[in-house]
Amino acid sequence: MKKNQTRALLVGATLLAGVSGMAMSDGKEGILQSWFSQTTPGIDRVTTDLYQEECGSCHLAYQPGLLAAQSWEQIMGSLNDHFGENAELLQDDANTIRNFLLNNAAGRVNYGLPNKFMAAQKGKPYPLRITEMHYFRHEHEELGADQVQNNPEVKSLSQCNRCHQGARQGLYDEHDVIIPGFGRWDD
Repeated sequence: MKKNQTRALLVGATLLAGVSGMAMSDGKEGILQSWFSQTTPGIDRVTTDLYQEECGSCHLAYQPGLLAAQSWEQIMGSLNDHFGENAELLQDDANTIRNFLLNNAAGRVNYGLPNKFMAAQKGKPYPLRITEMHYFRHEHEELGADQVQNNPEVKSLSQCNRCHQGARQGLYDEHDVIIPGFGRWDD
């Protein structure tokens, strides 16, 4: 019995080593490399063209998982005064975007960054701005005004894609942050 278990472990380890080698082969796409590239790095990228077209024409089309459904509902319900701008949409378009946002909001998806955003709120009200979420504020508290507000290339924490080069793809890893005029973020 013990001999069979040892043999099974050896076969499993050999297969794993072989598959890992193929997946990480130099320059050639391995069998598993495409599978690994499909994993969610923390937040899903924006996947609806309508949302990208309508909302992304004025600002970064923020991934729905960065805010709770309650926040998205309020935002979509007041597009006539969208942070000081009129962003009204045709009713069908507004309904499509609202459904997309609500179905993919933090608290309705179960992975990575959206879970961190929700857990950090600890029962506090959900704000309308991502920059007011407790987790966001915690992650950005070390930044100075020179790096953000007084930086002509950034100007606001809401400009995620200025420092997070992969923000459009849903990549917000702090190790990949490059602050314009300051360089790579070193925590």
